[in-house]
Amino acid sequence: MESKGKLFFRAVLAGICIGIGGTVFLACDNKYIGALLFSIGLFAILTRGFALYTGMVGYLPDHLNVDYVIQLLVVIAGNLVGTACMGLPLQLTRQKELCQKAADLCAVKLGDSYLSLLILAIGCGILMYLAVDGFKRSGDPLTKVLGVFLAVPVFILCGMEHSIADMYYVSAGVSWSLKAVLCLIVILIGNGIGGVLIPIVSRITK
Repeated sequence: MESKGKLFFRAVLAGICIGIGGTVFLACDNKYIGALLFSIGLFAILTRGFALYTGMVGYLPDHLNVDYVIQLLVVIAGNLVGTACMGLPLQLTRQKELCQKAADLCAVKLGDSYLSLLILAIGCGILMYLAVDGFKRSGDPLTKVLGVFLAVPVFILCGMEHSIADMYYVSAGVSWSLKAVLCLIVILIGNGIGGVLIPIVSRITK
């Protein structure tokens, strides 16, 4: 069994990858191109075997035990550190306009209701599960890639909430507050609900 330390560092790397995806999204004036390029984050995570909360939570019904829940908490912590490692140093670069874009994006999210954030996070969780599980199940390389590079732009263009991406935006925009923490908790829960929805329904309907 993998140690919690190794899992944490794999999660940090996943957070960094999501941060890279978030940075290129902020850097693109065209939201469609930005949404497509954001996909590089999830693609790198899946091909390199890094640990992402939204990629793991969908398998909770298959591992319904305390140890897996602890693993998810470790991964969330690592993802948070990884996104902070990408977001906070951005303030020290010439890309300060991207930090302002992140702050503006966070203002919209933090001004939203918890119910809205929850619903939008559930939608994202569903798409993330489909992308990750499709990547793992498919034997066709083209299908693997299409699943990732379709699902990610769809959730972004739909305005859905991805908890780990939001961690990056909050760090890059220096928007941390009690409200930000509460919103992220709601989004984490929503991503979890969306992630386990299809596996649970599939079990029931078998």
